[in-house]
Amino acid sequence: MIQPIKTNRIVYIPNGSLNYTIKYLQKKDNLDILNIDKYFLFFIGKPQSGWIDLKKTKMTKFDFLYRLTTSKAALKKIMIIPGETDYFIYKQIAKKMGFSKYFKCRNIPQSFIYPNTYYLPYGFKEKEVCNYLYKVSLEKHKELAKRIFGYWNFKKYYNFLVVASIVQKEAANSKEMKTISSIIYNRLKKHMKLQMDGSLNYGKYSHTKITPKMIKNNNTKYNTYKYYGLPSKPVCVVSQDAIIASIFPAHTNYLYFVRVKGKHRFATTYKEHLKNIRTK
Repeated sequence: MIQPIKTNRIVYIPNGSLNYTIKYLQKKDNLDILNIDKYFLFFIGKPQSGWIDLKKTKMTKFDFLYRLTTSKAALKKIMIIPGETDYFIYKQIAKKMGFSKYFKCRNIPQSFIYPNTYYLPYGFKEKEVCNYLYKVSLEKHKELAKRIFGYWNFKKYYNFLVVASIVQKEAANSKEMKTISSIIYNRLKKHMKLQMDGSLNYGKYSHTKITPKMIKNNNTKYNTYKYYGLPSKPVCVVSQDAIIASIFPAHTNYLYFVRVKGKHRFATTYKEHLKNIRTK
């Protein structure tokens, strides 16, 4: 038991019997663990399954076996909040998981990640993280779509995410979301440009203040001051409230809004809108 062992600090323990665990460690990690060692483990406790942090890479066999049963899970907490863009989400994940700064999940459609708190095993590779995030996000979006529509249609649902992303960026709070959504649809119906700052808070501009200079120089389809209609992709990840607001907008005649003391004033005419601006 005082025999020295060299191992990775982060190890994966499969779910299964002690015999299976021993064989896995022998084969996968090439560790000098004997079948007789399972009897020692039997007395001190069953190793927990999943990724665990041993805290050390060199130790005695006794220490190694003991740490298998007592070490904490090696998990990284990733908080993805509504309104954030993929650009900053992937930067956060790369930093927490020790990935390349160019990390990006190319298998996940833009802004499709479901906002949530994720606990990712430290030993996950980039592909494993992407597959996990996609699987969880797809399940969440499918669940919501089936609850509302009764079926799943990616293209239809994704179009609503585009509207929801602008609602997410523009609304001061969840109570305003359905009203903001109604303005988007009202302006589209009248073939008016949306002219909303939130559409320009895409990618690396997520936290950038939109200025007249940026509006003038930005020639992407995210610039709803220059182009009619909606961007082809969502601006940011969105909350369930924003998605519901995009599908069930309020019934209003509003076409304009201006932020006043942390919330918005709405108007049906440009004259009324100018008055709201002057009195804010």
